[in-house]
Amino acid sequence: MQPDLHLDLSGLNCPLPILRAKKALAGLSSGQVLSAIATDPGAPKDFEAFCRQTGNALLASSTTEDGRFLLVIRRK
Repeated sequence: MQPDLHLDLSGLNCPLPILRAKKALAGLSSGQVLSAIATDPGAPKDFEAFCRQTGNALLASSTTEDGRFLLVIRRK
């Protein structure tokens, strides 16, 4: 699946990755997909909670080979 938008949130610490993702999602239409790369160790749990609270779908949350986190969200 090809994301509609990709964010590089590397180097940002909580709460900036969530805030930037929230702003980016606001610009997407329902059903569109955002992928993000983050380095904050709390990002996977933060994005899981964010999606649960906002109704967006967390499609993927994984660690890349270089230790960064790949997060994929579908806008509700």
